Amino acid sequence: MIFPLPEVDRRGLIRGLSGLGGALAFGRAFPTWAQSGTAGLSPVLSGEHIALTVGESHFATGGRSAHAVTVNGTLPAPLIRLKEGQHVRLSVTNRLREDTSIHWHGLIVPFQMDGVPGISFPGIRPGETFTYEFPIRQSGTYWYHSHSGMQEAVGHYGPIVIDPAGADPVRSEREHVVVLSDWSPIHPHLLLKRLKQMGGYFNMQQQTLAGQLAGKDQSGKERLKWGAMRMDPTDISDVTGATYSFLANGHGTAENWTGLFTPGERVRLRIVNASAMTNFNVRLPGLPMTVVQCDGQHVQPVETDEFQIGIAETYDIVVQPTEARPYGLIAEAIDRSGLVRATLAPRMGMVAQVPALRERPLLGMKDMGMDMSGMDMGQGGITDPSPPAHGSMAGHSMKMRDPSVAPQVRMGPGVATLSPMPVDRTADRPTGLETVDHRVLTYADLRSLEPNGDTRAPTRTLDIHLTANMERYMWSFDGVKLSDGAEPIPFRHMERVRMNLINDTMMPHPIHLHGHFFELVTGAGAHNPRKHTVNVLPGGKVSFDLTADAPGDWAFHCHMLMHMHAGMMRVVTARHEGEPA
Repeated sequence: MIFPLPEVDRRGLIRGLSGLGGALAFGRAFPTWAQSGTAGLSPVLSGEHIALTVGESHFATGGRSAHAVTVNGTLPAPLIRLKEGQHVRLSVTNRLREDTSIHWHGLIVPFQMDGVPGISFPGIRPGETFTYEFPIRQSGTYWYHSHSGMQEAVGHYGPIVIDPAGADPVRSEREHVVVLSDWSPIHPHLLLKRLKQMGGYFNMQQQTLAGQLAGKDQSGKERLKWGAMRMDPTDISDVTGATYSFLANGHGTAENWTGLFTPGERVRLRIVNASAMTNFNVRLPGLPMTVVQCDGQHVQPVETDEFQIGIAETYDIVVQPTEARPYGLIAEAIDRSGLVRATLAPRMGMVAQVPALRERPLLGMKDMGMDMSGMDMGQGGITDPSPPAHGSMAGHSMKMRDPSVAPQVRMGPGVATLSPMPVDRTADRPTGLETVDHRVLTYADLRSLEPNGDTRAPTRTLDIHLTANMERYMWSFDGVKLSDGAEPIPFRHMERVRMNLINDTMMPHPIHLHGHFFELVTGAGAHNPRKHTVNVLPGGKVSFDLTADAPGDWAFHCHMLMHMHAGMMRVVTARHEGEPA
């Protein structure tokens, strides 16, 4: 699965993408559920025994074409629909020339069935079949994807819907599953190579003199301050719309995936972010959205106009269009380098408006973990990054790389900065939505529908720093990459632990823990929202309470695929008392 490209200059490579494949007429292979006009309830894979085949295919969108890794020949992969309380056997046959795997993202399964090569099983070799078998212990919206190489980036992902054993608290007359993703004809290994050569390789929105004169960019003096810290306030997404096509159910904007409705119906949208590297801001202009589920867990309904969905998160929303007109479902990359528009409409052939991309955001002091309250400001409102005169935080800025801030972090070339004053940002509007003039969902708005089952106070606290040298494209936890012999993070079975994720980088990170749900600490007490993935904002921190109720070895990683691949991953172990960690 190597897609060779000639050695060309940076901008020449990206300019050439528009001509790759031209109008090549490769067949568009969509599963039935992902075809326009479906209600999301059309024939899908279900039952006690499901067969999946991983193989090579072609995929084309927007006049560009390349090889893809698909499941049963489709992109996205087939929708798997199960029932809470059933038992399922999923036989996965590998027709690739390399190993593959499937991880059941968000499903509570025995760790041997979790599908992470090198941690929970050896992987599936070419020509072999592996059968996953487990009981279905939950309901909600989830998804599945490869955990081998970077196959996930080239098409190996699909949705899972699990219907509850009893009554569903979400009332709707119709539903659609919407899988958001990013796709590039450039193989992800080559994308990663380019990023290692230049961290901002795909950032075509860097500040300019013209932008400064127009008042859109920082002044020259401000830019020098950022440059001295080797930081770029436009460095929000590593891989951008310069090379990515953004997709809804495998369709680009021009291909206009369409979901039908009858005016007055309550329509449930099960939205999955299956991207490799893109966090999306999602809105339906002219149509309020009621969030009813997050990461497969029911939440108390909350109405909003826009929300950010981190990579690997799922959100279920309910909308009720009353007019017989098309509505645009807009998923815009958080750096505003591109978007995908899908359409909700009362009949086929209707096309919703494509809005203009909004002005790209700039990062600020809070994104560096430097809360501006009580700090000495330099000329022009810029915080001086020099060390405190007497080693005190009072009335001055902090060092950006001070080992005393986090003694457990292994300092070295892979740790460019430590956030000196990280704050809880769960109530903050997420990146790129700080100043929009409508309602924006935050994690603090989410409250679990039912009280959480375990409300014991944690017996210990564990800090985990999300660390990086973004300029050299090095990513890690606590300054240690998985490949550098990082020790597992040990828990005892049923232990209650508070974990603090501290983001020392200037980029949001969707952090996923396999095999468990945790409760975000948002101040909602027994109704703190339960999640399996949390997006940690730049320079901020997130706390969650975890009950280690699943014995075994589990992956814990950033779900930005290239960050994980570059080292931002650890193993979490849960052992019974008396067993060796």
